[in-house]
Amino acid sequence: MEPWTAGASLQLARPLPPALLYRRCDPAELPFGLCTELEEAPGLIGQERAVEALNFALRMRAKGYNVFALGAGGTGRHSMVEDLLRRKAESEPTPPDWCYVNNFGDPQQPRRLQLPPGRGLGLAAAMKALIQELRAALPAAFERDEYRARREAIEQQFRQRSEQALGAIQKRAEGKNIALLRTPMGLALAPMRDGKVMPPDVFNELPTAERERVQHEIEVFQTDLEATMRQVPLWEREHRDAMQALNRETTGFAIAHLMEELRGGYTDLPEVGQYLDAVERDIKENVDDFLAPAAPEGGTPIPGPIVRDIEDTRFRRYQVNVIIDHSGQQGAPVIYEDNPTHQMLVGRVEHLARFGALVTDFNLLTPGALHRANGGYLVLDAQKLLIGNFGWASLKRALEAAQIRIETLEQLLSLASTVSLAPEPIPLSVKVVLVGPPTLYYLLSAYDEEFADLFKIAADFEDRVERTPATTLLYARLICAMTTRENLRPLDRDAIARVIEQAARLTGNADKLTTSVRAFIDLLRESNQFAADAGKSTIGETEVQAAIDGQIRRGDRIYRRLQEEIGRKTIRIETDGEQIGQINGLSVISLASFAFGTPTRITARVRLGRGEVVDIEREVELGGPLHSKGVLILSGFLGGRFGGSRPLSLNASLVFEQSYGGVDGDSASAAELFALLSALAEAPIKQCFAVTGSVDQRGQIQAIGGVNEKIEGFFDACQVTGFTGRQGVIIPASNVKHLMLRRDVVAAVAEGRFTILPIDTVDQGLELLTGIPAGQPDATGDYPAGSVNQRVASRLDAFTAQAVEFARAGSILGSRP
Repeated sequence: MEPWTAGASLQLARPLPPALLYRRCDPAELPFGLCTELEEAPGLIGQERAVEALNFALRMRAKGYNVFALGAGGTGRHSMVEDLLRRKAESEPTPPDWCYVNNFGDPQQPRRLQLPPGRGLGLAAAMKALIQELRAALPAAFERDEYRARREAIEQQFRQRSEQALGAIQKRAEGKNIALLRTPMGLALAPMRDGKVMPPDVFNELPTAERERVQHEIEVFQTDLEATMRQVPLWEREHRDAMQALNRETTGFAIAHLMEELRGGYTDLPEVGQYLDAVERDIKENVDDFLAPAAPEGGTPIPGPIVRDIEDTRFRRYQVNVIIDHSGQQGAPVIYEDNPTHQMLVGRVEHLARFGALVTDFNLLTPGALHRANGGYLVLDAQKLLIGNFGWASLKRALEAAQIRIETLEQLLSLASTVSLAPEPIPLSVKVVLVGPPTLYYLLSAYDEEFADLFKIAADFEDRVERTPATTLLYARLICAMTTRENLRPLDRDAIARVIEQAARLTGNADKLTTSVRAFIDLLRESNQFAADAGKSTIGETEVQAAIDGQIRRGDRIYRRLQEEIGRKTIRIETDGEQIGQINGLSVISLASFAFGTPTRITARVRLGRGEVVDIEREVELGGPLHSKGVLILSGFLGGRFGGSRPLSLNASLVFEQSYGGVDGDSASAAELFALLSALAEAPIKQCFAVTGSVDQRGQIQAIGGVNEKIEGFFDACQVTGFTGRQGVIIPASNVKHLMLRRDVVAAVAEGRFTILPIDTVDQGLELLTGIPAGQPDATGDYPAGSVNQRVASRLDAFTAQAVEFARAGSILGSRP
């Protein structure tokens, strides 16, 4: 048989040979016995465009050159992106450590500290050691004799000032026979006689003039006493100031060498030096925290946990919260966050339950993915990011501001009514790579104005590559790499050939290979299990085929149920005989990862009308827009071919019989047109054929999707109803290159039990389906007598004549008096 070529004329529309139904991968052309003999592929194949885009984005350090890696799921986007980023990150500098420390001026606004990589933990440990040392050194300093002597001198000075002032008043009062008494209620003045306080009854017996004189003297001294007592708070303040100055001086001497030793390790970091200065000032101002015991002496003892809580509260402000530590890391970080919510991206403020209340401080600030990736790369799943709790908004805000601001959701939404922390933001320098499907990328580009400014680079991953000898060998090397990575048994050349054939089948194109890593890695794992079950040390073609059959078997329950109902005539599918206005159309149903074809009976009825082709599916809202478009194209075809010299006076109806769900797509438009032309020409259609393909207004048959599944669906239907040797499927000629049919279908074609016929035009299909010449118009536009097109034109002429007759009759009746 001569090889078939697309674009053949009507006379050459003939069955396809088996060689065109399935493109084999010849194992003899593979230059190895086992895949382990090959050098492993360095990465995924066919992704040069995406790799080029990623490499360019990594070189660009300008703002907004983040990446959206778009492509079909399972193409290895995540692994390729992370591998590429890690290779790039290895040669880049390690980013700094980041710490949060107490802001002694405003504890609600913690300060950030930037340190060279690996030095953050050292500062935290040094501060911890400092506080532990001071908790022992400061009490010892305040127990020294020198300190006690100076403290006693200050206290003595205060006492002497008070006593001198009161002594002067007392001496003057005694000169007037008035005593200065110290009572539990305070100081008091009383008259004296003979050096003793005069009792009240004796005082009352004194002459009136004497009593008034004494009373006046007491009032004068009372005034002097009150003036003196008003000086006491001032003296006490001066005493306290003197004691504080002494304490600060003592503390300063006690901690000077420790602080200088600590500062010596951070002379190259001015920010750390400023922080240590603030620590030293705070220790001097709050030295009592180091001197006061955690539990009071005597009385009821405080439980141990509460004592530790009190001690922890006192000294937490001197801790260093190292939120990012890069000690031991080489190169820039590459972080993947699988739960990109607001808090997981920008960090969160945690709380502690303390004495019946929730409290927080800078030690409870925890980092987010942006902190961990700062100075490096962050990989996020775009779909998870968009459905995450304000993750998308927080990421955009951080990238736009080039800083990370830790805040609660209440603060972000301005819902907080309580005081919380407002940490100093951390500068952000990160390259973000979003991984998601193409649809999401295009939606964000269209509806998010900030998206184009923040994600300027699209890394578009291919879902298929050309099937050539070079890519076939690369595919074999990639399989070798996968088996090594997954610790699987090696595949022999027959198994590799079968995997490559299946990779072409998955694309629905004999000339392409899928790049879906997920699809063939699953196939390799399952093949390995079958080899293990059989006790084999290598994977052969038998195990690969068993894995393929197992995948189909697990998902084809609904498909087999439909085929069973076709065999039992519950679903009426005619696979033999002839019918006017009835044809077998083909459709594809996808359930999870399994897609299958199923035949559908399409019928057409015609009658006199006004040139309308009614799509019943659309009228009952079961037809999708693409299907409705296909039906409307039929009207354009009829008008273009048969309506040039006459009005179309017909009314036609089309329907998918026994269809109880939605219908969409235009792949049945050719079958619907054949059914309509059959009804008009009253030419029976051979029911042994099924038809798939779309049609344009000029009558050209166009390619459709799922051609393999559609052919196999009708093949199985013929199998359950019984093969006659005349059955087959008519497909668009442009779909021949997509054929990768099951082996049993190819075998049936080779044995003459089944036929696959490619067509380019409607006329080719009409001749195959009816056995009647379609007919070509002559110079006057007339079709040969007896041809299908001539019978259609005659039927339309009859409808037009009837319409004219009815119109004339209506006009005559309407003119009668």
